[in-house]
Amino acid sequence: MPRPGKKNLLKRFFSVLGPGLVTGAADNDPSGIATYSIAGAQLGMSLLWTAFVTWPLMGFVQLMCARIGMVTGRGLAGALRQLCPRWLLFIAAAALLGANIVTIGADLAGMSDAGQMLTGINSHFLTIFFGVGITLATIYFRYYQIAFVLKWLTLVLFAYVITAFILKPNWGSVLYHTFIPSWPRGHNAWQSLVAVLGTTISPYLFFWQASQEVEEEKAMGRRMLISREGATKREILDRRIDVGAGTFFSNLVMYFIILTTALTLYPHNERNIESSRQVAEALQPLAGPFAATLYTVGLIGVGLLAIPILAGSSAYAFAETLAWKQGLDKPVRSARYFYGVISVSTLLGIAMLFVKISPIKALFGASVINGVLAPFLLVGILVVASDRKLMERQPSPWLSRIVVGLTAAIMLIAVGAMFFL
Repeated sequence: MPRPGKKNLLKRFFSVLGPGLVTGAADNDPSGIATYSIAGAQLGMSLLWTAFVTWPLMGFVQLMCARIGMVTGRGLAGALRQLCPRWLLFIAAAALLGANIVTIGADLAGMSDAGQMLTGINSHFLTIFFGVGITLATIYFRYYQIAFVLKWLTLVLFAYVITAFILKPNWGSVLYHTFIPSWPRGHNAWQSLVAVLGTTISPYLFFWQASQEVEEEKAMGRRMLISREGATKREILDRRIDVGAGTFFSNLVMYFIILTTALTLYPHNERNIESSRQVAEALQPLAGPFAATLYTVGLIGVGLLAIPILAGSSAYAFAETLAWKQGLDKPVRSARYFYGVISVSTLLGIAMLFVKISPIKALFGASVINGVLAPFLLVGILVVASDRKLMERQPSPWLSRIVVGLTAAIMLIAVGAMFFL
């Protein structure tokens, strides 16, 4: 029987899980699943080490974004607006919107393909159904309701962990590739690395994390900016636990998706991946029907988790840049432009259904775009987090700043290698 101290510690751990867990889990959206599947199918286990290495990088980045939201009382674009010209932020918000629309459209296609496999219902109908349903839910549910649902949807990601164990891999070989990095060779390998970095350390998560800290404080009754400025040591510690758990969970799932496709598709030369349905169909004879079903169920679940976050992050970026009223706790009539961006993002994503683009290639391409955008945004985040005045004399610690700066440098090097090697 657990001692009271251990029981209370466990209770506290689960009580602090919130924005960090949801943001980390949303990182494994259908775009992420597609990217990791392609990496495993084309390169085998050679990129397994990226899950191990990117966990602390992603953790420090998301914690810095969370700290900005908690301490300044503003979202990321709102904080950046204090130091950057509005036109520059508008360009960044527009680039984010473009990448997010592509990702939403491809995510919807991946979800509908999975839904058709499970139900037999036409995927075009399911794309419209999922898109419209998610948009209406995001607009008409309040923040605490959305946060509660998103938190529980993170459980579907365990499907990918279970799938990998069903395959009974050679764990000696797996551990070797986990802890001994394999240097990318050639343009395709570097492009895969940039895509993995771009979908793991993704720009839309930066904006979402900071904005959810503001939403959390509003939900506690801190409506005025002045009441949200600053954060206690306990609040920052709680968020460290939350973000640490969320990013660990995210990278754990990433690891097992790469491992699953490396063990099944790569040895059988199933490397020209065109759709998520193709991945699931290829898994069925190689890994069994149960593994294929888990893969498809996971795709639908993470799509429901990630699409509101993708659309919401664009809306927060524009609202804070252009000083619109914003927030998932506000009714539609008082935040029309904010909800308009959410609606337009998803509707344009649905419209991609009628463009003849391979969903997997679109997902992979969006990950590469994110990989190019992310390091420039990281520089801006670093500047904000280091400003003592803006950060209410609570700037990010030196270790965080060093790691985030290193992350930006690594991503820039990978992007340069992709273009020039």
